[in-house]
Amino acid sequence: MLNLQAHQPLSLPPSTRPVLTVVVDTEEEFDWSQPFDRSNVGVSSIAAQPLAHERVFDKHGVVPTYVIDWPVATTPSSIAVLKKLMEEGRCEIGTHLHPWVSPPYTEEVNTFNSYAGNLPRELEFEKLRRLTEAITTHFGRAPKVFKAGRYGVGPHTAEIIAELGYTVDASVVPHTDMSEDGGPDFSAHGRDPYWFEAKGGRLMEQPATATYAGLLHHQGPWLHKLLLSTPAKAMRLPGIASRLGMLERIKITPEGYSLEELKRATRCLVKSGGRFVGLTYHSPSLQPGHTPYVRTQSDLDQFLRTLDSYIEFFKEEMNGVVMSSTRYLLTTESNTK
Repeated sequence: MLNLQAHQPLSLPPSTRPVLTVVVDTEEEFDWSQPFDRSNVGVSSIAAQPLAHERVFDKHGVVPTYVIDWPVATTPSSIAVLKKLMEEGRCEIGTHLHPWVSPPYTEEVNTFNSYAGNLPRELEFEKLRRLTEAITTHFGRAPKVFKAGRYGVGPHTAEIIAELGYTVDASVVPHTDMSEDGGPDFSAHGRDPYWFEAKGGRLMEQPATATYAGLLHHQGPWLHKLLLSTPAKAMRLPGIASRLGMLERIKITPEGYSLEELKRATRCLVKSGGRFVGLTYHSPSLQPGHTPYVRTQSDLDQFLRTLDSYIEFFKEEMNGVVMSSTRYLLTTESNTK
C-alpha cells in the first residue's frame, strides 16, 4: 500500500477553484466476466479514442492522460493513434500495469496475481521497468503518471515508481476496500490529493474520485461502511438510503453512472471543501461491445453525452478548471511553495 503515514495533505486556500483531471485506463479488450488470460491482447478499440477528443475533449480544453499497458504500448497501430494525439498536445501518456499481459511472464495467472502489488518486489519492479522502457522508446518521452491496473498497489509500489522516475500516482480509489478479492484496502484514503515520500523522493497522489452524495454525505466514510455490513445489506438499507436521498457512494465516471448522479456527488464534494475531481474510464468503452457499460452504438452516444455534459457542468456551475495530471502537479507545486 502507499504509505499513508508519510503523506502530506495539500494545503490550498479555500478560494482555490475546483480542478478536474481525466485519466483513461488504456488497455486491451477482454471479457470482464471471464478469468484473466494472457492471450487477450487485442487493442482494436484504441482506434476509437480520437472520437472523445472530436466530440468532447477538444472543445472543453481537456488533455487526458492515457495510462497505457503492455499490449497498447507495443502494438504499432495503437502507438500510432496515441502518439499522434500526444504530439498534437491533445493528451499525455502514462503507465498502466496489467501484470498478466506484461512480461516477464513467470507468475501464475489468477485473481490474486492480477494485483501487481501482490507479486514479489523483484517481479513487480521488472514488469514495470520493461513497460516504462517500452513506452519511453515508442513515444519518445518517459511517462510520469502511473496507475496500477485494478488499482493493485502493494507494499513496494511507491518505492518502485519513485525509482523509475514517476512523479504522480493515480491508483487510489478513496473509501474502497478490495481486500476480499485480494486487492488493496483504501478505506483510510480520503478524496483529496496528497504528497507522499518514497526513498527520499516526493510524489503526488491524485485519486480516482469516489465520494458521497445525499443529506448525510458528511458522514459517508463511516456510515457507508456500516450500510455495507451483512445485516444492513440483508435489510436492503443501502438501497433505501440512496432512494431517500440520504447517502449514496458515487464514482466520477461516465461508466455506470448518470449525469445527475455525477452532478449530485460533485456538488456535495465541492460544498464540503473538495477541490479536486479525478474522472476515469476504460478505453474499450469507446467501442461498443467491449465493456458492460457500452454494448451498443446508442450506449456509446449516451456515454459521450454524459461525458460532455458533465465537463460543461463542472466548468460552468462549479466554476471549475480542467488540467492534465502533470499540469496539476506543477501548478500545485508552484502554488504551495
